[in-house]
Amino acid sequence: DAVYKDQIEINLSELYPLVACPHHVDNVKAVDEVAGIPVQQALIGTCTNGRMEDLLIAASLLSEKKIPAGFQLHVTPASKAIYLQAMSEGIIQSLIEAGANILSPSCGPCLGTGQGIPADGTTVISTANRNFLGRMGNKNASIYLASPATVALSALKGMITSPSSKTGNVFPFHVKQTGTVEIAAGDNRRLNDVWAYQHVDNLNTDQMFAGNLTYEIGSADGNKIKPHLFKGFDLLFADNVLPGDIIVCGANFGCGSSREHPSVGLVSAGVKAVIVKSVSRIFFRSSVNQGLPIIVLPEAVAFYKPGDSVNIDFANGIIKINETAFRFNPLPEKLMQILEKGGLVNSIINNSN
Repeated sequence: DAVYKDQIEINLSELYPLVACPHHVDNVKAVDEVAGIPVQQALIGTCTNGRMEDLLIAASLLSEKKIPAGFQLHVTPASKAIYLQAMSEGIIQSLIEAGANILSPSCGPCLGTGQGIPADGTTVISTANRNFLGRMGNKNASIYLASPATVALSALKGMITSPSSKTGNVFPFHVKQTGTVEIAAGDNRRLNDVWAYQHVDNLNTDQMFAGNLTYEIGSADGNKIKPHLFKGFDLLFADNVLPGDIIVCGANFGCGSSREHPSVGLVSAGVKAVIVKSVSRIFFRSSVNQGLPIIVLPEAVAFYKPGDSVNIDFANGIIKINETAFRFNPLPEKLMQILEKGGLVNSIINNSN
């Protein structure tokens, strides 16, 4: 018989709807806490919350009703099979009659491409899974994440609305949010060949490379990617980054989507390494593939001050900030070879010749 470390009992009658507020997925509150905030656009579906049961919930709440004039409600079934089933069961018809716009199953407004990119100043409520600054293709929009029921009702009312009959709920757990999500225009963060972002947590891939460009510029075309690097975060970066530069950044570097464009662009720009408190798993994997060294060394980031000199000895696992040395596990020989050859693909090609 299995032995469990702990058992947790959840009283389902005590649960209430939640929402992730701009601009982080862990900025969670009860829907009641933000109820009444006007919204101009809603998105139901995408690869998350676009299942049959999700579309059915939305259709049941919207059936024989109309969303407000001028309101945009986009619905993206999660797959072609779900789209066809929803059509055959009349769900799509109910959504269209309510005023919804049905999009093809694909990466669309959630990523920030195609139809549904919000205008400046637009507040969106969405069932997608990310709401970072710049998500959906416009850093001047605000995105709330919620359940299909909450999104459907909010679309009907034109304001954030809870589907629960119980009101007054307050979510008791809060994560401290990063204070810096973008660099002010004209604020030069390149000092002594180092980009000083040490206080910036959750720098996401949408800010590094806009989603609406992912189908216009190929993920392997570093020269075309470079002019757009970090445009949603630091307008000075792309025009001033030089070969050999180092980036120092905070926690959860590279969170967001799995797009390879940022790592490809940083390699193309000649960035020597990125030193961070922590890094997104997907971004780390992508960086290895492209030949971009990522060094996780939180104590070095905490020590660093803008203007300090930073030198890296990859072979011996040493970072020197001014005269103070910080050690990290030397990169394995195989990984060093991959990085030196410009990434995993180039390494495989070279080894096969």
